[in-house]
Amino acid sequence: MISTRHLGPVAALFRSANRPMLAAGAAMALATVLSGIALLGLSGWFITATAIAGASVTTALAFDVFAPSAGIRLLALTRTAARYGERLTTHEATLRVLAQLRERLFRGWARADAARELAIRPSRLLFRLTVDIDALDSLYLRVVVPVFAALGAGLVTAIALGLLHPGLGAGVGLLLLGAGLGIPALAARRAEKAARRRAHALEVLRARSIDLMRGQTDLAMANRLGAQAAGIAAADSRLSEADIALNRIETDVSFALATVSAVLLAGILLAVAALAEAGTIGAPSAAFALLVGLACLEPFTGLRRGAVEFGRTLLAARRLGPRLGETPDTVPALPGPAPDRSVEVDGLVAGYPGARRPVLDGLSLAIRPGEHVAVIGESGAGKSTLLAVLAGELAPAGGHVALAPATLLTQRSELFRDSLRGNLALARAGTDDGDMRRALQAAGLDRFVATLPDGLDTPLGEGGTGLSGGQSRRLALARFLLRDTPVWLLDEPTEGLDGATARDVLARIAARSRDRALVVATHIRREAALADRLIRLEEGRIVADIARGSAEYDRALEGLRPD
Repeated sequence: MISTRHLGPVAALFRSANRPMLAAGAAMALATVLSGIALLGLSGWFITATAIAGASVTTALAFDVFAPSAGIRLLALTRTAARYGERLTTHEATLRVLAQLRERLFRGWARADAARELAIRPSRLLFRLTVDIDALDSLYLRVVVPVFAALGAGLVTAIALGLLHPGLGAGVGLLLLGAGLGIPALAARRAEKAARRRAHALEVLRARSIDLMRGQTDLAMANRLGAQAAGIAAADSRLSEADIALNRIETDVSFALATVSAVLLAGILLAVAALAEAGTIGAPSAAFALLVGLACLEPFTGLRRGAVEFGRTLLAARRLGPRLGETPDTVPALPGPAPDRSVEVDGLVAGYPGARRPVLDGLSLAIRPGEHVAVIGESGAGKSTLLAVLAGELAPAGGHVALAPATLLTQRSELFRDSLRGNLALARAGTDDGDMRRALQAAGLDRFVATLPDGLDTPLGEGGTGLSGGQSRRLALARFLLRDTPVWLLDEPTEGLDGATARDVLARIAARSRDRALVVATHIRREAALADRLIRLEEGRIVADIARGSAEYDRALEGLRPD
């Protein structure tokens, strides 16, 4: 069973944001329900009273038809206006809260290790960041508002019928609140397991379908297309089974509420017949009570869908609730270095959560303005970890790090489904077309862009679809150049490129980095050749600092992977 304790942060967000609008939406939902019940009850009373009054001329002339008819019209208009206002207000309030929820969650993913965690499980976490948020709209729209309206309707019905006879009001009130709330509560408990299974099956189905679409070539080469299709079919089957179970529960709730409605109506009919026979109430009051009883259970049927979806809402709250109470774990800004330094590292200790020992342990390094340094070493030596610390993506666990403003270019810079202009504009606020074209020229992509009919407005697909690998890397380089910071951090910037493209990209980097400090983590000879110094790492420590022009420098280059 999923605990409701995770609903606290979500409920707090609903309470703190747009509270007047949320309260107004619930109040209008109650007004809609009460107007409907009163309209039916008053109409029944009026029709019966009019029929009785018309039995004789004297009573017909004395009977006031204007006040009840005006009340009926007022209730009809109130119900229509309240229904419209309730739909408008509740949905607007919910959408605003969910927008704030998305913002808070995405800000929470700005912490230091978020990118790495997202890269490990991208489809699952993206699914949860989207579908789980959407699932939380049921909390207010299908649980809180219907429960409030149903409680209000039950209490007002009990009071109204209690004015006719206290026992009648108490009996109807107890039956309404007991069965009307108890049946949906039992359904919510029963549907919890099926709702969880449906959520997990849908998650697996989407992930496997994406894997099939993106990995068709690899799956075909491994002769696994059939197995992947079978896995998708199995997930779809589990999803169908969960849907059938939820639909069955919803049908059972409808049947149970219909049975309660029939029992309630029969009980009221017998009660008012006895009261009318005893002379306690008249025929109009009996008709009023009967029609109020007919309408009073309708608000409780609104809980049917919310009860079935409550398990999904609890699951979403369990996944998202803990992050709502967290303060984003951002890495503090690094201090600036001394005037004659661009990078200062002294006794740096850095690692990742859960690791038994730090990746970098006691590392010290100083880089002057305009100096180019290549960090080399075996995989796992700490090259990328050092760049992550310098880029502000990983907080140091110890030691001192000071750095001038820096920009990181990785071998997998993300391109987004947007125009060329939109992808370049991410680099710097206020970038104009002239700056973008100069950056494209410096990256060697200007001639290609000039051949495009839409130029900078040319749309790209997801991940830069529409560009070749070399063009994607050049676009990322153009965006990198637009940052124009005094320190450039490069993590194997030409990995995966053909030799000619890689050499051209490196030549352009070298031409634009003469007055900047450059730190490149690499195991490729052509990239390390940019450096004035080679820093060799082993197990998170510097074991060699080699200057250009020495025989050791040449031997170190020769030991790297050839171009």
